[in-house]
Amino acid sequence: MADFRTSTQRERWIFQSHDLMERWAAANQRAAQTLAQYGTTRLSVDLLDGSVSYPEPAPDHVEGSSGVKPLSYEEEQLTRVFYEQKIQEVCAAFKFPHKIQATAIIYFKRFYLQWSVMEHHPKHIMLTCVYASCKVEENHVSAEELDFDLIVYAPYRSIEGFIDDLEDFCRAGNGPFQRLKELRQAAISRVDKMMLTDAPLLYTPGQLALAALHKSNDLLRVVNFERYLETIFSRQHSDCPVEQFVQLTSLIYLLLRT
Repeated sequence: MADFRTSTQRERWIFQSHDLMERWAAANQRAAQTLAQYGTTRLSVDLLDGSVSYPEPAPDHVEGSSGVKPLSYEEEQLTRVFYEQKIQEVCAAFKFPHKIQATAIIYFKRFYLQWSVMEHHPKHIMLTCVYASCKVEENHVSAEELDFDLIVYAPYRSIEGFIDDLEDFCRAGNGPFQRLKELRQAAISRVDKMMLTDAPLLYTPGQLALAALHKSNDLLRVVNFERYLETIFSRQHSDCPVEQFVQLTSLIYLLLRT
């Protein structure tokens, strides 16, 4: 069985906030420079070998004279979020499982860590990511030669695992297990919103799932969640205090308000 702890996702695709900003800024600056130099930002992709080439300047183009202004860093961010929402809408329309939706969004996020939306149109990348996630899901395929990894771990599966664990916790006299279905659905809705933020690139799926369950439980009051966290950390022999995890949850939810 695949294990997130030994996965390429944990090794290569969980970042610090400043790393994300540096990558996005570099892609934005590169695209802006290309626009100034060539009058366009669209890259050409060789269909045979997949190589990427920059456009040739138009014969009458004078560097820096393009009447088209490049997108700002903030405008690119808004564009990415818009198309991430479109991924959710497309997946919902086709009644795809949450796993496919999450995988497609993660692919989309990873792609635009390397490229600007000015270089590759997000509408095309969005559809490609949905298609790829449908093909790859449940198939352990590597694409390391593309500087890309296809296997994605999403918070939805972690939610299911925690709900199963919470059922045992409730049956031991710690809450009404009949309401866990309600808690599960509320947590899934919160993860849907998390997927449109930087959170999947900053935190592990388990952290996101626990944060979603914790916040949902704050509203629904199904179990004593702090007590449940204590049982988890004690079983894992973790030195992480409950208070530290609550602080992490607050940081995750700050992303939903930015």
